[in-house]
Amino acid sequence: MSKIAIITGASRGLGRASALALARQGVAVIGTYLSNKTEADATAAAIAAAGSKAVMLPLDTSETASFAAFVEAVRTVLKENFGRESFDYLLNNAGIGHYAPFAEVREEDFDRLVNIHFKGVFFLTQKLLPLIADGGRILNVSSGLARFSLPGSSAYASMKGAVEVLTRYLAKELGPRRIAVNTIAPGAIETDFGGGRVRDNKDINAFVANVTAMGRAGLPDDVGGAVAAILSDAGWITGQRIEVSGGMFV
Repeated sequence: MSKIAIITGASRGLGRASALALARQGVAVIGTYLSNKTEADATAAAIAAAGSKAVMLPLDTSETASFAAFVEAVRTVLKENFGRESFDYLLNNAGIGHYAPFAEVREEDFDRLVNIHFKGVFFLTQKLLPLIADGGRILNVSSGLARFSLPGSSAYASMKGAVEVLTRYLAKELGPRRIAVNTIAPGAIETDFGGGRVRDNKDINAFVANVTAMGRAGLPDDVGGAVAAILSDAGWITGQRIEVSGGMFV
């Protein structure tokens, strides 16, 4: 029986790369997207081309009131598309970038970051727990910025720090169900995240390359491959923070 992964924010960036990496291992994907159905359909088509199955569902991870309906949609998809009542992997990936000096962070921006990066992760995982198979795996996406500090990222990095603490608690509490829970912390990656800063700004890209042991910024497939490996081959690892940054600021 094929494994099934739920990936939030699967239509682009690291979510898409992770979905494709898992699909190449035969893992089916239930992905979420915020509003761009065209991107979501393109990702589903790419997963199908890789030899696996995909269903894309709309979800705003900042709106916890929508989670109950989302879980019911997942339950229906599992039954009708896969003949199952549970799924195996959860990748909490959906997120937004934010850059502002500490003194200039607005409360409304802070609240949106909390809702997407921490509250959403907390309560979506909670709502999905009855559907996660015993022996399954949860992977939460953090950031290298939770380890090292760069001006302008205090709010965003604080949310990721909270996710890392949550990961350890989940690992402890879900251990009796043999559910492994870890954090993956990407470094600077060339995607459209945060307006494509790392990908499109030559100065930022050069700075990243200069402080990274591997001598370049990361690519989506660097992280996607790591996600697939952790979810599919690392069941005895739990409660850990795994940084995938090419050695940024080692």
